[in-house]
Amino acid sequence: MHPFRKAVESGDMDAVAALLADDVVFTSPIAFTPYPGKAITAAILRGVSRVFEDFVYIREIANPDGRDHAFVFTATVAGKELQGCDFLHFDENGKIDDFTVMVRPLSAARALAEAMGAQFEQIAREAAEQ
Repeated sequence: MHPFRKAVESGDMDAVAALLADDVVFTSPIAFTPYPGKAITAAILRGVSRVFEDFVYIREIANPDGRDHAFVFTATVAGKELQGCDFLHFDENGKIDDFTVMVRPLSAARALAEAMGAQFEQIAREAAEQ
């Protein structure tokens, strides 16, 4: 099992943050503008861990050199079931430097947007503290 998947599935958000490159760029399924930097990305991922219920990875896909991974997942947000995928690129040091998330269906994406909006102040505080 990939260390990222293991960290996420065990709820070890500190281990997840340790896998992020300082210059990571996070592209959200609900925000147009990507978020650059480790502090904000780690805070967003902590926020997601608070709003997702029944989260589980169901498939892991990797290219032969191990630098690109896709982790397909399912979860529930505010009673809406969603399916999504984390697309990760790893730099030459094995750190995540590009993190893109996509989710479906639209009703679940809307529920995720609302739930994450409610997390915004705490996410901003957590990012500022790092």
